[in-house]
Amino acid sequence: MPTDLTKLSEKELAKLSTDIEKELKSREKGKRDAAREAAEAAAKKHGFSLNELLGASKGGAKKAAAPAKYKNPANPSDTWSGRGRQPAWYKEAIAAGVDPKTLAV
Repeated sequence: MPTDLTKLSEKELAKLSTDIEKELKSREKGKRDAAREAAEAAAKKHGFSLNELLGASKGGAKKAAAPAKYKNPANPSDTWSGRGRQPAWYKEAIAAGVDPKTLAV
């Protein structure tokens, strides 16, 4: 039963639009949940959990920290991967004329 949109007020149209968006999101969530349940059932049938097959933990996969490339000669526990902002100790050493190769791990 199609609605004649020309007879609706702007307020009614806005509400209808909001209701449509909510319904579309609800249906998409339902489809996604059904797909997840089917995938979990298939994994279980073969003796696995879905997380085991996808290689993800419950909280999501996290990137591993980049390995250290440089260490602070004054405090070897201070390291830097060479990515992102340069630590103060690295900047100071370079400014003092230290060769970056000597700071390498």
